[in-house]
Amino acid sequence: MSTATKEAQRPVADPAQYRPGRTITQWTPEDPSFWRSTGKKVATRNLWIAVPALLVAFVVWQVWSITATNLKDVGFGFSQSQLFWLTAVPGVTGGTARIVYTFVGPMIGQRRFTAISTVVLIVPLLWLGFAVQDPGTPYGTMIAIAALCGIGGANFSSSLANIGFFYPKQEKGNATGINGGLGNLGVSVVQLLTPILITSSVLAVGAGQKKADGSEVYLQNAAFVWVPVLIVLAAVAWFGQNDLKVASTPFSQQKVIFKRKHNWLMTWLYVGTFGSFIGFAAALPLLIKTTFPAHSVATYAWMGPALGALARWAGGRVADRLGGARVTILSFVGMALSLIGVITFLPAGSDQGSFHGFFLCFLAAFFFSGIGNGSTFRQIPVIFRSQHLKGLTEGTPAYAAALKQAEIESGAVTGFTAAIAAYGFFFIPAMFANFAVTSAMWGFVAFYASCTVVAWWFYARPGAEAPS
Repeated sequence: MSTATKEAQRPVADPAQYRPGRTITQWTPEDPSFWRSTGKKVATRNLWIAVPALLVAFVVWQVWSITATNLKDVGFGFSQSQLFWLTAVPGVTGGTARIVYTFVGPMIGQRRFTAISTVVLIVPLLWLGFAVQDPGTPYGTMIAIAALCGIGGANFSSSLANIGFFYPKQEKGNATGINGGLGNLGVSVVQLLTPILITSSVLAVGAGQKKADGSEVYLQNAAFVWVPVLIVLAAVAWFGQNDLKVASTPFSQQKVIFKRKHNWLMTWLYVGTFGSFIGFAAALPLLIKTTFPAHSVATYAWMGPALGALARWAGGRVADRLGGARVTILSFVGMALSLIGVITFLPAGSDQGSFHGFFLCFLAAFFFSGIGNGSTFRQIPVIFRSQHLKGLTEGTPAYAAALKQAEIESGAVTGFTAAIAAYGFFFIPAMFANFAVTSAMWGFVAFYASCTVVAWWFYARPGAEAPS
């Protein structure tokens, strides 16, 4: 069929449907003319509204990682074990809620779900802001607040699953890299800003809390300052984004991913990349404090997550050009070598170790985890597209149906892999809590070796089952 004939047969779309706040009924990003004239502009608008909403959701998810370290200083009588659980619980609830958000997000739509999932985060922040002002707040109440804050981590799965529908194959890696990478910066933002915010009386709503040394802090600032930001972001999403009708998918069509081998293989790989990123982000402050106590946690802890988040963007772009599987393998080799470096610089016996060597190697581990986060998310749509379109002729009804199913499944797999990997927030700190640091590190190195083998065998070697 000639290009002119295809153009003549293509249904004419109503330009009004692409305006902000509207539901889009026709979306063909793989059509070059549509993408140039309309699609790219609409997709870009939806992406750049999603990014800050996701960033602040990560702030809510990680707010306890810093807040918990200040509770004993202002009179809360919690044990170290109890404080550990306050930082770990958001990881459990975040990962679990991600599984739900993965499938619910595409059913509701990008615009509505971004607005709703953003505005609900106000509840745990308000509760936290009031609770930290009273040292008599029961521990059970604090656990409940921490669990609700974990829901912020779930927004990632719905955001990336929805945004992926807006972009053509050749730009999915870059788009998800931007969304995920800049969204991940919320980890660094909360670790960098919270120590500053809690010392500001200008921003305080309510009374300050006295520390043992006589200084005053305002722990409620860590929560209250983000409430107006969430309100604005929810409104911008509601009035500025779009819902794609083509992306509206019932669970019955998404659940097929649990029968797909590549869903489980890519979950394994993403646990290695994002699970490492979020787990190391949660654990690094405590590792610095306990292993090199002479060095400031506030000065250094935020740098690794920031580097990893920005590297995610680079990983998506590079994977679009070189192939996702090759870049994923590079990331696992890099993480393994980085952790071997960390082990080398740890204190051992009379050797005091080297903080700067330890920290630089940890920065390298964050960098390679970020690269792998971007490349694995580029792999997923490529794998499912090639699997579904194999042997079909472009332009036929069967091809169109297969392409739509590939988009549905890749979006669901993107969200599901992110959900399982989020448990790294809990399990990596738990590994450091229950095993010697060196033993835990060698365990991670062995895991990265297994991920390298999986990525090479199924996706990178000559004759691989699903080149990506």
